[in-house]
Amino acid sequence: MSTVSIVAGVISLAVTAVAVYLAVVGVNQMLRVMRAGQPAVGRTDQPGKRLATMLKETVGHTRMLQWTWIGIMHWLVFAGFIYLSSAVLTGYFQVWNPHFMLPIIGTWYPFIWLTEALSWLTVIGIAYLIIYRQKHHPKRLARQSRFFGSTFWQAYFVELIILGEGLAGIFIRASEYRLLQVEGSEDANLAHFPLTGWIGETLFGGLSATGAENVIVVVALAKILMAMVWLAVLARNITMGVAWHRFTAWFNIYFKRESDGNVALGGLVPLYLGGEQLSMEKMEDLEEEDFEKLGVGKVEDFSWKGILDFTTCTECGRCQSQCPAWNTEKPLSPKLLVMGLREHAYAKIPLLEQDGDTLTEVQQRELERPLIGSEELFGVIDPDVLWSCTNCGACVQQCPVDIEHVDHIDNMRRYQVLVESNFPAELNNIFKGLERKGNPWGMNPKDRMAWAKDLDFEVKQVGVDVESLDEVDWLFWVGCAGAFEDRAKKTTQAVAELLNIAGVDFAVLGDGETCSGDPARRAGNEIVFMQLAMENAEVFKETKVKKVVSTCAHCFNTLKNEYAQFGVELEVVHHTQLLNRLVREGKLKPVPPAAGEPQNTITYHDPCFLGRHNQVYEPPRELLGAIPGSTYAEMPRNSEKSFCCGAGGARMWMEETLGSRININRTEEAIATGADQIAVGCPFCRVMLSDGLTAKQAAGEARVEVEVLDVAQMLLASVKREPTAEETEAVVSEAEAATAAAATGGGDEDKATEAEPDAEDRADDATISDTEEAGAGAKATVTGESDEGDKADLNEPITHDRQEDIEIAAESNIAVDEEGKGHGGRTETVEEAGEGEVVSADEVAEEKSEDDAEATASEQSEPSEPSNEEAESVTKEAEEPKPEQTAPEFGDATDPQGEVINADDDRPEIPATKDNDDAPAEELYEGDPHADHETAERNEELDAIEDDDKKS
Repeated sequence: MSTVSIVAGVISLAVTAVAVYLAVVGVNQMLRVMRAGQPAVGRTDQPGKRLATMLKETVGHTRMLQWTWIGIMHWLVFAGFIYLSSAVLTGYFQVWNPHFMLPIIGTWYPFIWLTEALSWLTVIGIAYLIIYRQKHHPKRLARQSRFFGSTFWQAYFVELIILGEGLAGIFIRASEYRLLQVEGSEDANLAHFPLTGWIGETLFGGLSATGAENVIVVVALAKILMAMVWLAVLARNITMGVAWHRFTAWFNIYFKRESDGNVALGGLVPLYLGGEQLSMEKMEDLEEEDFEKLGVGKVEDFSWKGILDFTTCTECGRCQSQCPAWNTEKPLSPKLLVMGLREHAYAKIPLLEQDGDTLTEVQQRELERPLIGSEELFGVIDPDVLWSCTNCGACVQQCPVDIEHVDHIDNMRRYQVLVESNFPAELNNIFKGLERKGNPWGMNPKDRMAWAKDLDFEVKQVGVDVESLDEVDWLFWVGCAGAFEDRAKKTTQAVAELLNIAGVDFAVLGDGETCSGDPARRAGNEIVFMQLAMENAEVFKETKVKKVVSTCAHCFNTLKNEYAQFGVELEVVHHTQLLNRLVREGKLKPVPPAAGEPQNTITYHDPCFLGRHNQVYEPPRELLGAIPGSTYAEMPRNSEKSFCCGAGGARMWMEETLGSRININRTEEAIATGADQIAVGCPFCRVMLSDGLTAKQAAGEARVEVEVLDVAQMLLASVKREPTAEETEAVVSEAEAATAAAATGGGDEDKATEAEPDAEDRADDATISDTEEAGAGAKATVTGESDEGDKADLNEPITHDRQEDIEIAAESNIAVDEEGKGHGGRTETVEEAGEGEVVSADEVAEEKSEDDAEATASEQSEPSEPSNEEAESVTKEAEEPKPEQTAPEFGDATDPQGEVINADDDRPEIPATKDNDDAPAEELYEGDPHADHETAERNEELDAIEDDDKKS
């Protein structure tokens, strides 16, 4: 053993001992700080799924690969760090014995090749990351750099250590090659040293055996020293997340909020106190000191998982690069917020265990430092930082180590609202509106159905038209914006009309609906949220709600992800999801535009609470793709990286006084695509982007014809688009061809038409009536064949004398009284019944019922083929256009045998009498088509009609 080996061995052991001691102290201090946090509920369930998620996100680097090349290069460094740790272990033996190789695998080809490959790939990967950091340095890009505010000396230190370890692995392999070559070993070949042999030849080619041994010892010692220095520096800087995340990320991912692997988005974390979820009942029993613990008012109020989040932050700045607040010159940076909380936690929490008399002035000031406060108050987090958040979730979506920024921000808001009553003044109005009126605008709840007044069909309302949601397929959750905001009302109407066209049976709650509570909860007012949610939950239980469709992304998210806390399990879909399903099923058929009509260019804005919070990205795009006559242009920031409109987190009701406006930023991106229409899927997004577009149009920076529309409005316009003349002619030609083919078919080709008359069949001339003798059928006008003159005649009254009226009525087999009133049904002629005598509709119906029964019995007993005359009559009847018939509704006094009711206006009416004949028929309801009518009133009305008939 050489002197060099002895010295190197002693140094390596001494340095290792010191580094390990410091590491133990550092880890112990870190754990003490984390244990000071509050309990974190639901972080250990389903260990199998959690383990799988941890391995997928760490070994698979799934979240890192959101930035593809950065993710690849980081994986190379990650793999090299883990795999080459074995090289450090080998170094402890090589400093004593340069010839040492790991048993069995030391000369195994796969292990040798992998070692050399990872050494080179680690060097390449870290070199790429070093260059990237310098290229995007804040000195060059200022705030636009995602590294703005990061601790650069720590990053440089880590990068240097990794680069050194990678190079050490390469050089030690090259020196091993030279040693074996000098000793004449058969292993000194390119098969054993495929990537480092050439370095051994060129760099160490002149070394003797002793020289090669010394090089191996020195390089092995260098590997050990770099590793131990790295460990010691980490131990002395426990807030050095850029290095500590190599250890803490595994645990942070394992204990993430969602055990199924999803990020901490969707529903907001419930309000906990002492590890128990709070309800309204429990809040009423809280002591005063407990009430002051609602939310997070001090750093020790965060859960231990929150402090682990802060510890794990790598300062990579991905969250910062995507944050809409930071990108519009506001003070909020999710990265800087977490870094500030981390520094404060590790500075303050250890002081809580010390005697206050022993604290220095600096320590005492840190201990008394407010968590939320301005710079003048030495606050950790400035109020402008806290209230700039839109809850868009971009930070959470981008974070590679699963930090839960939104939960932490809203927990701090809860304390500010519930305990400190310290929040932006604009929120006062929405809190009052929500408490008193059940909506953030403070509108009258009775006006929640006003949006439906202009529709030409009836919208069912629970408690009025249906008793419970068991009677329909879907509850259409209108939402506050959809009921009260003018632009959102158009979306509500469009969705209702599309569901009606598709034959979807749905109902609304009307004034039984109140706000979902999203604005209150995201603003930190958990009490108001719980009140609203409990009220809605009770309504849901009473009305047996199971399936809900919502046009508001915020309501959709709240109902889907947060109402389970109140004992309600719902299937909630966004309107774009349901409409897309209906288009796929063929229940909604978009119509292409006329030939030559210019195509519209559409771009789509992803609502944050639909996209990032609930991963609904494709249905809206598929729906837009199904609209013919349009082209699609995607914005650069889309899907997971979509940019917020600025309305979330209750920012819809707060003034934006700092930096530039978020909605303007997003609108500019949409305009830059050249789109004619900006599609949205949320009423909040529509308001924000519409306002942004109006501002840009007023400034002359956007075309005046550009508009913001909900996806449902675009689909409705396409579905209701009139077919072109060519398309109509093609449909008619196709129908005529099908009719001709059916008429000429024979044999067994079409059993369904074998009883129909053939083209050669000829009816008996004696049985054919002249056109003018065909009664009412002769006077029918075929739609589409009248000219403008005919239309003009329809506006003029037709005058006949009494005798002409009787003759015309007789030709149509209709009886009239002295005043010219008909009573429907088949009646006897004047000659049969006698002058002035009228057969009642009830008698006719009874007679007809008996005739029908006899005819039915006859047909069942004597089946026969139809004659040529009968077949031709049937064919003529089939070809004649007939109005749509519907069954009379409850309370309808008309006879369905004698009167056809328009399907669009089939509401019950009181029949005309002598007293009201000159006035329009009086409807049986006042604003409520399904009001309950007493049996006695109906009987009185029928008696009055019969009395009038007898008198006449």
